[in-house]
Amino acid sequence: MRFDVLTIFPDWFDGPLSTSLLGRAIADGTVTMNLHDLRTYATDKHKSVDDTPYGGGAGMVMRADVLLDACEQVWNDGQDGPYVAGGARPRTVVLTPRGRPFTQEDARTFAAEPRLTLICGRYEGIDERVHDLAATDEISIGDYVVFGGEVAAAVLIEAVVRLLPGVVGNADSPTDESFSEGLLEYPQYTRPETVRGKSVPDVLRSGDHRAVARWRRQQQEELTKRRRPDL
Repeated sequence: MRFDVLTIFPDWFDGPLSTSLLGRAIADGTVTMNLHDLRTYATDKHKSVDDTPYGGGAGMVMRADVLLDACEQVWNDGQDGPYVAGGARPRTVVLTPRGRPFTQEDARTFAAEPRLTLICGRYEGIDERVHDLAATDEISIGDYVVFGGEVAAAVLIEAVVRLLPGVVGNADSPTDESFSEGLLEYPQYTRPETVRGKSVPDVLRSGDHRAVARWRRQQQEELTKRRRPDL
């Protein structure tokens, strides 16, 4: 699977993309990760990617001409034919607080794509014409605001890559966890059997697999009702 990430801070991804299973997936070729510095697509001598907003207001807005040029060049790289304005394009996600909340179902949908283009916003936001002409999806990772879309892109990348075949050693792991069935995951325990006076539930030491399965399901339902009744 191929990712193209458009950002003004490509170095931000050095750590997240080089560690653990994600770093291994990139190293072994399961994932191709291309980081594109948006300033290389700017045409003025200052390499400007932002400007003051029409109508006034605080902050700066990321320019549509720079972002759209970057998207079109990225889309054309590796395509069967040249991208034509208004035509089909790879799945392109703008990371923005105004987007729909990112879900496990989104992760599964994106994992089925051959490639994703991710646009990382900064400043006060992105010129609306980028949303109109480039984005196929607008995604938020929560009801809060961070400095930029890079952290959101990293969350999306991890959630998608771990669903790709062969990335997680135990093939059941991505399907047996929180949100996989609309429920939170059940409590987990390991050795030692007793810690600070708190012991592992007896059912988990019983060897009765049916009883364990029933207990885990009950715990999932109770936890979800208590902590995430919206689910």
